[in-house]
Amino acid sequence: MVIRLVTPRRYHSPTWFPRSLHNRWLSTQVKHDPTKLRNMAVVAHIDSGKTTLTESVLLQSHYLSSAGSVDTGSTTTDFLPAERERGITIQSASIPVRWKHWTFNLIDTPGHADFGMEVESASRVVDGAVVLIDAVEGVEAQTKGVWRQLDRYDVNSRILFLNKLDRAGASFRSSMLSVLANRLHPRPMAITLPVASFDPQDYARAEPGIQGLVDLVNWEVWKYDTEGKPTVHSLPRTVEELENTKLFPPSHPLVPHLLSARVTLLDNLAQVSEDLFDVLLDLPEDPSSYLSVQSADILPHLRSATLRNDVLPVLCGSAFKHIGTELLMNYVGELLPSPVDVESNQKALAANAPLRMLAWKVGWDKRKGWMTFVRVYSGTLKSQSSVLNASRNQKEKVSKLLLLYAAEAEEVDSLPFGSVGAVLGLKYTRTGDTLVSVAGSSNASSLRDIIPPPPLMSVSVIPHSHADLEPVEDALNALARTDPSVRVETQEGQLLVHGLGALHLEIVESRLREEWKVNFEFGRRRVSFRECLGSGDVSTVSNSWQTEIGGHPIHIKLDFAVTPLEDEEQGDPLWDGNIVLDADGKSIPPGELHANGNDALAHVAKGISSTLSSSPNTTLALSRLRIQLNGVDYPKEVHPSVLAGASASILRNIVRAAGQGDLMEPYIRLRISVDEGSVGRVVEDLGEHGGEVLDLDAVSEEETEPFVEDDAYLPPQWMSPSTGKAAKGTSSRMKRTILAVAPLSQMLDYSTRLRALSGGHGLFQMENHGFRRVSSQRTIDILKELGRM
Repeated sequence: MVIRLVTPRRYHSPTWFPRSLHNRWLSTQVKHDPTKLRNMAVVAHIDSGKTTLTESVLLQSHYLSSAGSVDTGSTTTDFLPAERERGITIQSASIPVRWKHWTFNLIDTPGHADFGMEVESASRVVDGAVVLIDAVEGVEAQTKGVWRQLDRYDVNSRILFLNKLDRAGASFRSSMLSVLANRLHPRPMAITLPVASFDPQDYARAEPGIQGLVDLVNWEVWKYDTEGKPTVHSLPRTVEELENTKLFPPSHPLVPHLLSARVTLLDNLAQVSEDLFDVLLDLPEDPSSYLSVQSADILPHLRSATLRNDVLPVLCGSAFKHIGTELLMNYVGELLPSPVDVESNQKALAANAPLRMLAWKVGWDKRKGWMTFVRVYSGTLKSQSSVLNASRNQKEKVSKLLLLYAAEAEEVDSLPFGSVGAVLGLKYTRTGDTLVSVAGSSNASSLRDIIPPPPLMSVSVIPHSHADLEPVEDALNALARTDPSVRVETQEGQLLVHGLGALHLEIVESRLREEWKVNFEFGRRRVSFRECLGSGDVSTVSNSWQTEIGGHPIHIKLDFAVTPLEDEEQGDPLWDGNIVLDADGKSIPPGELHANGNDALAHVAKGISSTLSSSPNTTLALSRLRIQLNGVDYPKEVHPSVLAGASASILRNIVRAAGQGDLMEPYIRLRISVDEGSVGRVVEDLGEHGGEVLDLDAVSEEETEPFVEDDAYLPPQWMSPSTGKAAKGTSSRMKRTILAVAPLSQMLDYSTRLRALSGGHGLFQMENHGFRRVSSQRTIDILKELGRM
C-alpha cells in the first residue's frame, strides 16, 4: 500500500496558525485531552459522496484553500492512480482534522464491497461513524453491508448524513423511510431539515435544490450563498414571532411546519431520556414553550442517547456544495464518543497505564518503508522504544512515530492514549496484531482481532521469465501484507492470488505493475471453489509419522479426529469455515496467531493450515471440516517445528482416505431493477446460468418486517419538492425488481449481459451470499475447468 502523502492546498489563514509554526505547533503545543478526540469513520455505499464529504471537511477546517473533485482526480484522500482514474476509493485514509476544540481522526473508507477489508479494519479502531446515504437512492446494498460491519465491532454511536439533496429526485422523507424499511435503526431522529429554496414558488414548480438548513436543536437557520458559505440566524422563540419572521418570505411552506418538527424532536428524545421528560413536563402549556428550550438543555440528553444507540441522529445537506458540512462537524464533536467514553477499563485511562495498542493497517512507502497504523488503547507509545507483539510473541523496535496531517508526515515523540498514528520500524507486525510494552508483557492478552473476509475469486500469476519469479513473489507477499484480504499461494508450481472480486483483482494487478514495477501476466480469472470431506473410511489411517534428523529416526504421533460439520454448524472464519479444536474442545488459533510461535500447538496448526489450503484430491481449499487434536507425542529433544510437517502429512492422508467430497462454489445475492418488458429475458437468463429467482417486486432484501414509523419523525414529501414531480412522472408499475441468488462464476460478466438484456436500462446490486454445494454435473464441470479430469 502507498501511504497518502499527497500535497494539499494548504490554507494559511491567521485564524488557523502561523505558517512558521506549521504542523509542529499542532503536535507539540496542543495539550493532549482524550475527551476531545473523536476517532470516526465515514462509511457508505459506493458513490454516496464519502470522499467529497471528506474534501468538504478539509476545506471547512482550513486544511485546503479549495476543494478537490472526484471527477477530476484531485481529491486529497484518493491518491492512488487507480483511484483517480476510476473515481472510486480503494484504500482507507486517516486524516487528523482540528475543528473548534476537537480533534477528529477521520477515516475515509471505500464503498465497494470488493474493498470491504478496508472498512473492516477501520471499523475495529473507531469509536463512532458517519454513515452517508444518497438521498436519491436511499439505503443501498453496501449501506447495509457497512452497517453490519459496524455492528460486528460494536461501533454503536453513529450519525446519518443524507447527502446529495441538491439533486433531482432526492427525498428526505423517502430516505428516512428506507432506514426504517431496511431496519437500520428504529429511531432515526432528524436534527436538521433542508430548505430547498427560499423562494416559495420553487416548491410549486418542484425545483430541485438545497439553499439552507434548519437546525432544530440550536433553533437556527443556515442560509448558504452560491459558494457554499453560510450565514447563521437565530429563529424566533415564540409562535407569533416565528409566523412573522423575516428570515423566510411570506407564505413559505416550511415555516408552519417548524414548530411541529421541534416538538416532535423533543418528545421523541424525551421517550429515551427521563431527565428531559421531566424538563418538558415542567414547561407551561403555551405552544411557544417548546421553542424556549435551549440547546444546552437538549444536547446532553441527545449525546447520552446517541452513545447508548437509543437514537440515530440524522443530518442532511450536499457535500458537493459544502452545505451541511460545518453542522455535521459540530454534531460529530457534540454527539460521537471520545476514547474515554468507550473505555470500560478505568485503569487504562491512568497516566502510568501499561502500553496496549492495535495495528489496524500496514502500508508501504517508497521513502519510509513499512508503516504500521496503530490505535493506542492504554498507556503512551514513545519513539525509539521496544514493544512486544503479543499476537506473535515477537519483540519489535519502534524507530519513529508519525502523525499524518493530510499530506505531511509529522514526526512526534509519543502517541498517548486514544491516539491514531503511524509507526516506522516494525518488521513482523501484521494487521490485527496487538502490541504491548515489554515490561509486564507476560500478563498481556491480545485485543480483538481483525478478520479478513473469505476470498471469492482467484487468478494465476505468470512471471514473464524465470528472473521475474522472485520479484513477483516478493511483490505479492508485500501487497498481501498491506491488504490481508489478498491471499497468495502456490499450487502445483503455479502462483495463485485470491481476492474478493473481479474489481479487487484488477486493482491488485495495477498495483503490482505501478507500485512494485514487476513483469508478469494474469491468467484467466476463476472463483475460489471449496472441497468438503469425503465419506470414505479413515479409521485405518495411521496416526504416526517418521522422519530422520541428523541420521536419527524420529517418530511422531498425532491423534486427529476429522469429521464433516453439520449443516447448521457455523465454521470459524479464522479457519476459512473449518473448526479446529484441542483435546478439551477449545478452539486452536491458526499458527501465526499463537502467542508463542515456538509452542507445539502453533506448529501443528501451521501443518493443519497447509493441508486445508490445498486438498490432496483436487488442490482446492478444504471447508466444513471439524478437526480435533486429541493427542501429541513427539521426542522432546527435537524442535517442535517438526510437528508442522507431521501434522500436514497425517492430515493429508486422512483427507485422501476419505476421498473427494462435495464441491462448493460461492454464490451472490442479486437485486435487479428492469423495465416490465425485460423481466422475462432477465429471469430466463438467470435460469440458464444456474440462478434462482427468490422474489419479484421485492420491496426489501430483508425478510423481516420494517421498523414501525410511529417512533420516528417523518417530514412531508413536499420538503424535497423535486421528488413529487418525479413520482408523478413515473409509474412505479413500469419498473420491476427481481431478487435472486446465482453462482458467482456465472455472473462475472453480468454487467454486460444485463445491458444487452435490458436495452441499457437495467440496474443491479450484488453481495456475497456464502458457499453452496454443487450438483454432480457441476462437479464434473469444475474438475474439468481445474484440469483434474
